[in-house]
Amino acid sequence: MKRENYISWDQYFMGVAKLSALRSKDPSTQVGACIINEDKRIIAIGYNGLPKGLDDNTFNWSKDGKYSETKYPYVVHAEANAILNATTSLKNSTLYVTLFPCNECMKLIVQAGIKEIVFMSDKDRGKESHYASTQMMQKAMIQSRQIKLETITLESES
Repeated sequence: MKRENYISWDQYFMGVAKLSALRSKDPSTQVGACIINEDKRIIAIGYNGLPKGLDDNTFNWSKDGKYSETKYPYVVHAEANAILNATTSLKNSTLYVTLFPCNECMKLIVQAGIKEIVFMSDKDRGKESHYASTQMMQKAMIQSRQIKLETITLESES
């Protein structure tokens, strides 16, 4: 008889996205992304952080102050990193991401041919950028759905 308490595909891939988010150095918002193909194979992962080769210790991670002295002009979002990390076509793929994509990431998602977005948090709902992101997603006929992820333990029950 097979084991019955295994995790679902959604739990598995969002778990990978959440695990990726733990690599982020951002003190306020850690975001992770996992992209899978139509065969449920992971084809890319990413998290929010500075561009490759930049020293995390020499940049300000603040959210407040003069724009060029905050994290915002420097941090690459998890979705963008995942798209850049892909080694194969993303056409018709599914993006699992811990935070609903901003409008800048949505442009990349549309261009990459991703057809479904599964997300956990939607904390920016109501902002202008969220509206723009949603408009692009709908016009590109990208499906989206929000899921909640319960805590998953890494130990298996023997």
